Amino acid sequence: QVQLVESGGGLVQAGGSLRLSCAASGSFFSIDAMGWYRQAPGKQRELVATITSGGSTNYVDSVKGRFTISRDNAKNTVYLQMNSLKPEDTAVYYCNCNLRDWHFILRNYWGQGTQVTVSS
Repeated sequence: QVQLVESGGGLVQAGGSLRLSCAASGSFFSIDAMGWYRQAPGKQRELVATITSGGSTNYVDSVKGRFTISRDNAKNTVYLQMNSLKPEDTAVYYCNCNLRDWHFILRNYWGQGTQVTVSS
């Protein structure tokens, strides 16, 4: 059974930094795109950043220049380095991965979420 385990959330002051990690475990053939989403109270879940298996990245405009997504394919792990954090970055952050199972079927998985709180 595939699981995505997130870590690295917490409380930080505005201007500070956090690094989120998400490790995929279980049995699967390969990992395609990986990404991070976030959901603030009373708002819809939004895409923050994605990274393809080849390393191409995409970011929502509000985090460009402040957040960096990366991945370690050997560890089946995706990271989100968040710098210059703002109170509006406060949200639950979710990892998302597209994995191919041993029948080469593409399946989508979510992590359990990790809280990021930025104080002003």
